Amino acid sequence: MKILLAIDGSPHSVLAVKQVATQPWPRNSSVEILTVIHPTIPVLTEPTLMLAATSVQQAQELRAVAPRVLDAARKQIARSAPGLTVTTKILDGVPAHVIVDEAREWGADLIVLGSHGYGFITRMILGSVAGAVVGDAPCSVQVVRQRVQDDASHPVANR
Repeated sequence: MKILLAIDGSPHSVLAVKQVATQPWPRNSSVEILTVIHPTIPVLTEPTLMLAATSVQQAQELRAVAPRVLDAARKQIARSAPGLTVTTKILDGVPAHVIVDEAREWGADLIVLGSHGYGFITRMILGSVAGAVVGDAPCSVQVVRQRVQDDASHPVANR
């Protein structure tokens, strides 16, 4: 089985790494851990045009930390699932498009990625990488989300 794990170093992608590291996989499975450096200039077709997609400084910071983020994820998976073959890759572009294209080119059987779990309004403004990947993926997609607090333990519910 070929698993494409898309990460960005966020807490949500840390959960996706943990999911891949602890899930039982068929023998001879391989994982490609991918991180995407978003372009610094908004693309006209992007829904994020109203907001700057990523500042030049943020892109440079991501490019600097990307190898460490990938290496940490690779080591975590290798420790927890030593039977998996793990490779890493850094690509440039619009994350949702790059993830789907890489899944097609590599022949992935599954894409795993974290979700920020934004509400409707934020998704409308920023878009949703996970949603776009689910809609366009050539294979199954596993979206890993952080468990939402129960209403009884939620601070607003206790007021």
